[in-house]
Amino acid sequence: MEQELIAAQLTRKEECSKCILPVRDALEVLNGKWKLPIIISLMYGNKRFSQIAKEIPGITDKMLSKELRDLESHELVKRTVFATIPVTVEYSLTEYGHSLKVVIEVLRDWGVKHRERMMVEA
Repeated sequence: MEQELIAAQLTRKEECSKCILPVRDALEVLNGKWKLPIIISLMYGNKRFSQIAKEIPGITDKMLSKELRDLESHELVKRTVFATIPVTVEYSLTEYGHSLKVVIEVLRDWGVKHRERMMVEA
């Protein structure tokens, strides 16, 4: 009986660990104040740096540049350089980046419900 209880506890612990690890991995990529707003901006189409900056109030050019590079390194954002004069750079979501759409929609829906809940309780 005691061995069964220990085995059940180990199984729950393993299941918990199996759930935590991928969530931590995802949060590591998406963590921070600016990454999700950048991804959301690009979900509405390809944009130049200045267009993204205008859509996200409060982000500095330095931070936007850093976050775009990081998202690019995780294959979520693609940077395309056009041979124009002056050079034009455009950012877009990769197919992999677009796979976050469902996650963002669920997170948005939860955020709306949470905001309403907190306002009712206030």
